Amino acid sequence: MPPAPPALSSSSSLQDCSSYALTVAPHIPQLQSYIPNFLQAVSSSNPGSPTLAQFYTSTNPLVTSFAFSLAISPIFLVVSEINKNYSQVDRCWSLLPVVHALHYAVWAHLSDGVPTARVDLVASVVACWSARLTFNYWRRGGYQKGSEDYRWVEVQRMFGQPLFFMFNVVFIATAQSVLLFLITTPIYVLLLSSRITGDIVTTSDLVFAGLMLLSIATSATADQQQWNYQETKKRYLSNPSSVPNPGYTPTQLRLGFNTHGLWSISRHPNFAAEQSHWLLLYQWSCYATYVYYSWAGVGALGYLILFQASTWLTERMTRAKYGEAYADYQKRVSRFVPKPTAVWVRPVGEEWEKAWWERNESEKEGKGKGKGQGGKKKQ
Repeated sequence: MPPAPPALSSSSSLQDCSSYALTVAPHIPQLQSYIPNFLQAVSSSNPGSPTLAQFYTSTNPLVTSFAFSLAISPIFLVVSEINKNYSQVDRCWSLLPVVHALHYAVWAHLSDGVPTARVDLVASVVACWSARLTFNYWRRGGYQKGSEDYRWVEVQRMFGQPLFFMFNVVFIATAQSVLLFLITTPIYVLLLSSRITGDIVTTSDLVFAGLMLLSIATSATADQQQWNYQETKKRYLSNPSSVPNPGYTPTQLRLGFNTHGLWSISRHPNFAAEQSHWLLLYQWSCYATYVYYSWAGVGALGYLILFQASTWLTERMTRAKYGEAYADYQKRVSRFVPKPTAVWVRPVGEEWEKAWWERNESEKEGKGKGKGQGGKKKQ
């Protein structure tokens, strides 16, 4: 094994590569002096002073990644407060993890004695994840001027000002940026382990990469199914006499929410696959270093917690919109992981949709009659 570059700690075993005390704690002082050293590298013209490239390679890559996540947080805060639009991090959500992943790959290529095959593989997989999510966000209008996640409006109403401003400072602008750094920290562990295993891609590496690609494909399939349904519903409701696309009946479109394909066995199949993607990356780092758990799982854990909270809010708003039909859908279909029986016995289907549509229509008719009778009594 070649000697460790100055920016990395020496690891004598694969287990050491997952040790916070050995691979993270020794480099924390670099974070404290990061800004003055960075400014010196940028502004100094002295021949003996380190160049920006030398500063980059001599700084621990985890420290640089973390410093970047902190540096962009004030930008998110200022832009969101000026525009009163709190989806600034949302616009970068699919981009920042691949920036962190590519940073580790670039750092490895620029540094002496650091194998690159494994980190290149991980960066390529994360790039595929980024391409899928960026495309879906774009076609839903996420990058249009003034576009904002509808849930932030509800959160503002729940918190009120000035509490929401503090929420923006702590969570929206800062914590989310740091979280997108944390979910990529297993790449740092994999980078360290490559110094011991060598510049090779193992069979287990290919298996984990394949599973992560499968999670991306699952998310893409769920996104496309949702897109097809929502676009068809939009056309149908604007012109009920139009013929819906194959696979949808008027009853299914009037229901309002998708219960077909993966959505018939999971209420949020895209969210489930999204969380599994980063869990797999974390498990990859554990498997590669022969440990059951490590500090690098903080990001994956935080991601799970975030999705639990955001999904709760999403479903609260969806249930308010679609009423008892969605409440029954919640009872029948799992939030993320499908029930084992859902594979051969679908919890919802055409008969279920028809029954709820007829029930909703009868309730509307009953309310209409009640209002009519009330009006007659007043006369």
